[in-house]
Amino acid sequence: MNQPKGFSIKGEEHMVCKLKKSIYGLKQAFRQWYLKFNETIVTFGFKENTVDRCIYLKVSGSKFIMLVLYVDDILLATNDLGLLHDTKKYLSNNFEMKDMGEASYVIGIEIFRDRSKGLLGLSQKTYINKVLERFRMEKCSSSSIPVQKGDKFSLNQCPKNDLERKQMKDIPYASIVGSLMYAQTCTRPDISFSVGMLGRYQSNPGMDHWKAAKKVL
Repeated sequence: MNQPKGFSIKGEEHMVCKLKKSIYGLKQAFRQWYLKFNETIVTFGFKENTVDRCIYLKVSGSKFIMLVLYVDDILLATNDLGLLHDTKKYLSNNFEMKDMGEASYVIGIEIFRDRSKGLLGLSQKTYINKVLERFRMEKCSSSSIPVQKGDKFSLNQCPKNDLERKQMKDIPYASIVGSLMYAQTCTRPDISFSVGMLGRYQSNPGMDHWKAAKKVL
């Protein structure tokens, strides 16, 4: 970072400025924000999940509250309203924040509830519809299962000559597998096996693999 105009020191124009505070947009800003937030929330009694970072838990007797941090978005879940209000108040005192109320969407995932049945669910309907539109499959006939019994995949189905390789060159196989992987990780574990099988042939997919990927869609 060069010295700003009007703040340069005569004879030391070749020197650079040392930042004492992180600036939004710099490479180290994200790290500095995490360190600041982590220190603040741990001081309030939260413990960070050692396996999945940015997930925190605070337990007080039979009461507990979980905090999930995604960049600068926070999601709170608890079994005690008093603990929830105390946490919100503490966060507001330490950071400039806005309470968005009961969560309905987080990182593109819809959160829906049926309190009469005691159900809490996650849905990526909007994301999945966009994926279907992207690969022109929005009008496809639905299937009850992603893979039929007897369906087999192997290296023998990969392209064997230049003509077959040219045929697959413009087919977005890797993109479709990547899109399915995101849905599988977040809300659709039922397609994990199929996506895992398709991912094995990402480097050299054949037409049979492409048809199988569209079948999952």
